[in-house]
Amino acid sequence: MPIYLDRHDLKGLTAADIAEAHRKDLDVQGRYGVRFLTYWFDDTRGTAFCLIDAPDIDTAMRVHDEAHGEIARDVIEVDLSAVEAFLGRISDPEPAGHCCDGRVDPALRTIMFTDIVDSTAMTARLGDVRAVEMVRAHDAIVRRALHNKGGREVKHTGDGIMAAFDDAAAAVDCARAIQQAFEAFNLASREKLQVRIGLDAGEPVADHNDLFGATVQMAARLCQSAEPNSIVVSETLSGLVPDRSRLVSLGPRALKGFAQPVEAYEVAWR
Repeated sequence: MPIYLDRHDLKGLTAADIAEAHRKDLDVQGRYGVRFLTYWFDDTRGTAFCLIDAPDIDTAMRVHDEAHGEIARDVIEVDLSAVEAFLGRISDPEPAGHCCDGRVDPALRTIMFTDIVDSTAMTARLGDVRAVEMVRAHDAIVRRALHNKGGREVKHTGDGIMAAFDDAAAAVDCARAIQQAFEAFNLASREKLQVRIGLDAGEPVADHNDLFGATVQMAARLCQSAEPNSIVVSETLSGLVPDRSRLVSLGPRALKGFAQPVEAYEVAWR
């Protein structure tokens, strides 16, 4: 059956309220051949998301209606692999629907892109075999940092990596660690690798069948706009970082695909 991700506006409700609503969905789902796989709730924004295995959208919403009456505002069809890559899970954690500290996992995620500077020129200069070795060195450095900072690789872009994080601060820490690791690599290597990094944060949305569409595009464009050896983040992400003292405003930037200039910030990492 198709897999759906729905979005609810539930301002004023608590994590306990949402947990109870999820329990009621589980009680009713069997009557309609539906499975509510898990959910996310952001009490700060008052938004909730449910991951549902159902014959169709109407049947899934019928369960919500009978269980508690809270019908979703938006519903999109998604791929389980995309959900797991972005949100980190496709089933309830233990205890059901809650993080280890008792808080419900919010659906806000941070997206990071890395990009090897002048990768085409590097290939022309070094040849295919040596250039592939340099890309593998990049991949190893980035993946080590992702492992250490709790990031998840979403995909390899050929000359970079796209990753997702549950925590914005961890994502920025990871970006810093990546640049520091490349600085150390370049001190020991005859051939240097320069990398640019871009980050944005957002909730699950569908844009041209891409989960986190607008957030992914923003992170990618910020990465493209970054100078070599730098980290650029969005205004949204800047507001999620506890320590803003290491953020330097770059002012508004015109980014391809965005009608209005966006505020960007550079992250100090040295």
